[in-house]
Amino acid sequence: MTVKMEASEGGMPHNTLMIYGIIVALVGTYLTYLNVVTGIAVFSFFGGIGAIAALWWGSDTIKHLCSYGLGTGVPSAGMIAFGAGAIAMIAGTKFGIFSPIVTLILAAIIGAVIGYIANNIINMNIPVMIMSLVELAIVGAMTMLGFASMCTGTFMFNGLVIGGMTLSMEPAAAAAGGAQTFMVTVLPEFAGSLIGGAALAVIFFLGAIALQHPFNACLGPNESQDRTLMLAIEVGFLSMFVVAVMSYAFLDMMSATVGIIISLIGWIYTYKQYIALSKRDAYDWLDSKPIREVGGDQ
Repeated sequence: MTVKMEASEGGMPHNTLMIYGIIVALVGTYLTYLNVVTGIAVFSFFGGIGAIAALWWGSDTIKHLCSYGLGTGVPSAGMIAFGAGAIAMIAGTKFGIFSPIVTLILAAIIGAVIGYIANNIINMNIPVMIMSLVELAIVGAMTMLGFASMCTGTFMFNGLVIGGMTLSMEPAAAAAGGAQTFMVTVLPEFAGSLIGGAALAVIFFLGAIALQHPFNACLGPNESQDRTLMLAIEVGFLSMFVVAVMSYAFLDMMSATVGIIISLIGWIYTYKQYIALSKRDAYDWLDSKPIREVGGDQ
């Protein structure tokens, strides 16, 4: 048995949010392919924009799912979204230029299976469970793929698992005339890659926290859609900033700095907007000062 706790009414319809989120997430991820076309990685930041769009949509999905209860399932919903999404994202990157679309389809299938198990086998009996987990798996996969493509400049598998190349030189049989020859082998390095260096694990938690935080923070009788969604964008830009810092390990200085600048501008703007919306919705607002700590005999 489940009891639905009513969340905010009105605002943008959820299906409209979903359509916008999917389109911008896909387009943002695909725009990172301009790095290949132009030969420079300055377009990597588009992956972060795509990831934020997925988080924006996903925060509303979290609200619809977790309004059936007390909101205690919000953190677990964020983790299951990225757990399912990680599988789809890694498998989907094997399909070259079609990787973002295949990742989305795989995530939807995995989410549907998890949703069916949760609702029909574990008997959670939440009306929106299956569709919500389909959406959240897609959100998790597209967020990780977007941030991964921002960090490395590509959404393809080799770019995520190969951190560089080393040359191995071994003596070969002597050539005619007694000259010494060598066999040179190019070996890929995996430890310095996004996946091999465990940087993907950081992206996992950056995305999961950003997904579960907005509704968790705004939950309550006066929760409003625009304030919750603004917080989703704000924490998305904050996660994007961390990914931009990480990208210095994989991209050139200029491309990584572009990501830093855009994420900072986006975060500052959305933070101010969120504070303005919070003041609008609050009964009263007190700009209190920090409590002064005293010591000794005071």
